[in-house]
Amino acid sequence: MSAEGEARVDQSRSDDDVASEVASAPTVMTEAMLRRDEALRRDRLLAAIALIAGIGLILATPFALRAGATFFLPVTAALVVAIALVPPLEWLERRRVPSPLAALICLALFLVVVNIAIASIVVPAIDWFTLLPERIGRVRTTLRPLIDVYASIQNFVDQAMHLVQQKPVHGVRTVAIETPNSLVDLIATSAPAAIVQMFFGVLVVYFFLAGWSRMRRRTIVGRGSFGGAMAMARVIQEVVDATSAYLGTITLINASVGLLLALALSVIGMPTPLMWGGLVALLNYVPYLGPIAAIILLALGGVLVFVDLWYALLPALVFTALHLVEANLITPTVVGRRLTISPLLILVALSFWGWVWGTTGALLAVPLLIIMKTVFNASGHPDIAGFLFEEGTLAAPHVDSEQPPGAA
Repeated sequence: MSAEGEARVDQSRSDDDVASEVASAPTVMTEAMLRRDEALRRDRLLAAIALIAGIGLILATPFALRAGATFFLPVTAALVVAIALVPPLEWLERRRVPSPLAALICLALFLVVVNIAIASIVVPAIDWFTLLPERIGRVRTTLRPLIDVYASIQNFVDQAMHLVQQKPVHGVRTVAIETPNSLVDLIATSAPAAIVQMFFGVLVVYFFLAGWSRMRRRTIVGRGSFGGAMAMARVIQEVVDATSAYLGTITLINASVGLLLALALSVIGMPTPLMWGGLVALLNYVPYLGPIAAIILLALGGVLVFVDLWYALLPALVFTALHLVEANLITPTVVGRRLTISPLLILVALSFWGWVWGTTGALLAVPLLIIMKTVFNASGHPDIAGFLFEEGTLAAPHVDSEQPPGAA
């Protein structure tokens, strides 16, 4: 065969190859689109599983925390206290005090302050409880104007209930609930568990502080990159700074408000003013609800002591004035915008932690909220809406605007 014939054969073969490739192009595009759709369905299934598992974990966590309060509550409270004590610990360590000794000093100072505060509140409070039965007559005399006003309302309600009342139900069983007969019995029944939890919490605080520097160093050095190490160091420092700054500032403000209130109560003749100042300082750690409880308790205390109604309300009015100045002027100025938290988040946190752990949970609500807020600000907020509606389980399938070759 001549060279010209061979060239014609090669040309015909190349034309056949091009024609076959053009014919198979729609099939290749269809297979690619099928593989892409399969990958998209797999990703959507994995996203749905992750979403369901996350919702289940979120719903189960509060009940786990509540059921395991014997363990989780002292650990969480100890960690919050330990984080707040990190700045004085580091101050002692910078002055070449060994870490175990520095941790012991910080813990001892904290326990001394707490014991002094508790003694100033609990011991006089016992006297007030013993005084309560003796002052019932004085309370009735002081509240006589209010009782007369509400007596007519009660009569109207009784008459209305009498008109709509059905016949009495017979055979109702009563259940007797055994309660402690005295404060001593109550303390005796609850003291062992409380002592164990407090001792456990004290140990957690000490060992956390004693190993803080080593633990932080290992956590930072253990990152795989320099950027990761720097990010971890920044998060740890921001959590410590925010938590300690909030607790230290609020403690100073609450103590000042308590001392001013104690001074004012001593001037008007209220017994045990230091107890009332300490109680108000403690309740003021709980935003919104704590001051309301303090006002109610001060009003009850005034009624127990003073005969004149308006004079009996004077302690509550004094604290109300102090609280308005503190909440609207002092706290925003001292704390600043760096630790400003949405009131809605605070109320949700108070409701959640109060339901989980009671009064102690309400006291821990804001510090825990600050810790979580600081971590989220450093690592990024979870975007649930974007996960659901943009690239997650509810995202619409991607429609390719390109058409296969040869389509009309």
